[in-house]
Amino acid sequence: MKHAVIASPIGPLTLVGDGEALAGLYFDGHLRTPRLTDLGPRDDDAFEAAKAQLGEYFAGTRREFDLELAPRGSAFEKQVWALLTKIPYGETRTYGQLAAELGDPGAAQAVGNANGWNPISIVVPCHRVVGTSGGLTGYAGGLARKRFLLSLEEPPADEVGRLF
Repeated sequence: MKHAVIASPIGPLTLVGDGEALAGLYFDGHLRTPRLTDLGPRDDDAFEAAKAQLGEYFAGTRREFDLELAPRGSAFEKQVWALLTKIPYGETRTYGQLAAELGDPGAAQAVGNANGWNPISIVVPCHRVVGTSGGLTGYAGGLARKRFLLSLEEPPADEVGRLF
């Protein structure tokens, strides 16, 4: 394992993995961040593809990530995280919708818990999951970052009319 730290519009991001496959992407002050010793040595030359794609995402020119991912978690968590990657750019889902998609409509709380443990923020877009009412709910990077990411993904006003 190794890690790199990059600048972003929402503060420093720490990328963790073997240098190619991404196992973690954490914000400064992230809830549930691994211990520093689990990140491995710092190598800011690592993760070139992830750095480039994150730069494109923040510039508004990338809507999907094409990276090798290696998240660590339970089978259920990995199942939820795989669903998160299928939420299209600019759209949201509720915990209940994801639970229903998994075939267990009563598992919304378990889906929420797995969502909260997502180790690869932004790339595995847990920010696209909202409460039943559509309101913002907890986010390991903080609600201000979640709001920023959702706002970043909103279509420009001149495109809205063309969508309908």
